[in-house]
Amino acid sequence: MTEPRVPARVFRRAKQDADTAKSGIHTPQTENPAYRLAFQDMDFLLREDLRPVRFQLELLKPQLLLDEANIASTFVMYGSARIPAPDKADELLKLATDDKSRAIAERLKAKSHYYEVARDLARIASQCPRDEKGKRHFVVCSGGGPQIMEAANRGAADVGAESIGLNIVLPHEQAPNPYVTPSLSLQFHYFALRKMHFLLHARALAAFPGGF
Repeated sequence: MTEPRVPARVFRRAKQDADTAKSGIHTPQTENPAYRLAFQDMDFLLREDLRPVRFQLELLKPQLLLDEANIASTFVMYGSARIPAPDKADELLKLATDDKSRAIAERLKAKSHYYEVARDLARIASQCPRDEKGKRHFVVCSGGGPQIMEAANRGAADVGAESIGLNIVLPHEQAPNPYVTPSLSLQFHYFALRKMHFLLHARALAAFPGGF
C-alpha cells in the first residue's frame, strides 16, 4: 500500500486568485474598492502610508531581475547627459546661429571624444567571461539616459553583450536610450533606491568626463 502523496502546493498562487478576482461576480459589494485584493489596488498602493511598502518593492524588483539574469557584479558608468557623440557634436556646430550657441557647440565638440572613450571602455568590460558558476561580472550599468550613458550601453551592444539602464521618472517625458537591454531597463521613483542599486553590485565605477 502506497502512502498518500503530500501535494507540492496546497494553496493557489497569487496570480491565479488575481485572475479569478478580475472575473468575479459583479455586485455593489464586489464593485467597491474595499473589495479589491490589496496587491491589485493601485489607489491603495499609492497611498502616502504605503511608502514603506513601495520602498521594499522598488528595492526587490531590480534585485530579482538581476539575479534571474545571473548578474553577479556590474561596471557602473556615470556620465553627462549633455556630451554628444562626435558626429552629433558636428551637427550642433553646423546649426549654431550666433556666438553664444557656437561657443556652446564648440565646448561640446571639445568634450565629445569622451563619448568614444566611454564606448570603448564598455566594450572591454562587456567581454569579461562568466565565472565557474555561470555568473556574469562587470556587466555595464548606466543611468539609461542619452549621451555618455548611451555610449556605455552602446559599447556593450557593440560586442553583443547585455547592459543595464537604471532610469528615473522625471517631470518631463524621457525614454531609455535604445542600447539598453529591454529586460534590464529599470525605472525608479525613489532617487535614493536608484543610487542604492547603482552600488549594490558595483565592482568598478567610471565617471565621464571626470577630473576635478
